[in-house]
Amino acid sequence: MPAQTMMTRLASMPWIMLACAANPMPAHAEECLQEKAIYVDMDNAYELRFEPMGSESSVSNRFKLAVRNTAILAEGIVMRGDDQLRADGRIMFECPEGDVTGADLRACTVWQGMVYASDLKGHIRALPAQGESAADRLFLPALGPAIQKSSLWGKGKATVAPWDVLSLKGCNQ
Repeated sequence: MPAQTMMTRLASMPWIMLACAANPMPAHAEECLQEKAIYVDMDNAYELRFEPMGSESSVSNRFKLAVRNTAILAEGIVMRGDDQLRADGRIMFECPEGDVTGADLRACTVWQGMVYASDLKGHIRALPAQGESAADRLFLPALGPAIQKSSLWGKGKATVAPWDVLSLKGCNQ
């Protein structure tokens, strides 16, 4: 098809269709529960997948963090503060099994901090609990620098630091 004809056809297309073709819309948060949400960083180098929890746990959310193109899979948890508004997260890698000391946990902790949720307009709120609609974005402050200083980093492991903001990619079924 000649370029002139192609441009004429494109000019007649509604702009919204063109915008959607160039930028696929993200998964809709209201259609996905937080415990099934899948997030990726801006470079698509990291994937964070939430998993359902049992009801009898002090942990409010559980997830796995995968480093793309590697076999690296870290475990993550979120625990709520007494006010239920604060979501304290922790990412751990190769932690020992069974009875562990505080020193053991510190040694295998890759990142620890507050986990914030955001909608597409940038309004910050607490991470949704299990059973609630998934957040559009997650903010894990200083995640990238923490990974660079951790046992996840190095040859055969992570070599690209993630962004601190992860966007909803999809939903586990």
